[in-house]
Amino acid sequence: MSEFASKIGFGYDHIDEAFPPVEPGVKVLGSRVLVQIRSPKTKTAGGLLIIRETQETELANTQVAKVVQLGPLCFRNRNTMELWPEGEWCQPGEFVRVPRYGGDRWEVPTGDESIAQFVIFKDLDIVGIVTGDPLAMRAFL
Repeated sequence: MSEFASKIGFGYDHIDEAFPPVEPGVKVLGSRVLVQIRSPKTKTAGGLLIIRETQETELANTQVAKVVQLGPLCFRNRNTMELWPEGEWCQPGEFVRVPRYGGDRWEVPTGDESIAQFVIFKDLDIVGIVTGDPLAMRAFL
């Protein structure tokens, strides 16, 4: 957890808190990438409840996601089916930056009063690989 995140009390204790292990209920097709958006905190480190509106705003603004699944045509030339010269941009389990808007979005309950949000993007829509701590990146509110 980042020092800043721990100071403001909104830090995550563990990666599974931010990306709860939940079955998305979808198998991705074609050149699409299935990602799980980082879940917002429901309480501060001091135990104060974070209001639903704040959680929804953070979820809507968060652009950090975990790659869950790649479609069979991801990162391939659509005519020849050969892998792109630069290779695959990301792999399942990696953390990426994704566009704030767009994609096919849905939510899955996690069983502990929170939700996990999943999004399917086109492979070309992946913005970049997160090389630092995916828990330290804060949503622009």
